[in-house]
Amino acid sequence: MEERKGKFAGDDPFEISKNWMAEAVNSEPNDPNAIALSTVDASGLPNARMVLLKDIETDAFVFYTNYESAKAGELDASGKAAFVLHWKSLRRQIRVRGLVAREDGPAADAYFASRSLKSRLGAWASQQSRPLESRNTLLAKVAKVTAQHGTNPKRPPFWGGFRIKPLEIEFWADGDFRLHDRFQWRRATLEEAWSVTRLNP
Repeated sequence: MEERKGKFAGDDPFEISKNWMAEAVNSEPNDPNAIALSTVDASGLPNARMVLLKDIETDAFVFYTNYESAKAGELDASGKAAFVLHWKSLRRQIRVRGLVAREDGPAADAYFASRSLKSRLGAWASQQSRPLESRNTLLAKVAKVTAQHGTNPKRPPFWGGFRIKPLEIEFWADGDFRLHDRFQWRRATLEEAWSVTRLNP
């Protein structure tokens, strides 16, 4: 196997991911942490949507959402997810497939507390993914929860995080004449060591 150099160098895919994210923060004009998250419903029909990745841990990728949303229901049912991070400014992407578990402890409390007050109140007010009569109905609900929860609302019991622990991570970088560089990190279980393979573009 050839030596991986430059942007692909390293023995830890999470560290490589953090390094790429740090570069993207400095070059991407909007939401460098936006991921296209894919799930499947009970019939196997795929679903995709953009969410914001909030942390790259030593062994997982973390985002937050309403646990009563469609995506959360699909994640809970299958225990699996995939996502892609794509940065036009860097001409790079990271693709991840893996196993999912909830993050609804102190880390979720701390992240919720760090959000703006309006975002916290919005989390209480929104019945995510369910039908809404009108925007005025939503604004009225925001006013109601503001009166109920005040200026320091706690994290709702129906809101928290998901931690994706990867079985596959692929790092992709644009190459001349569409001869892109692709390195796939793969393991059969979370306990196994990674194997790294260069893929054809």
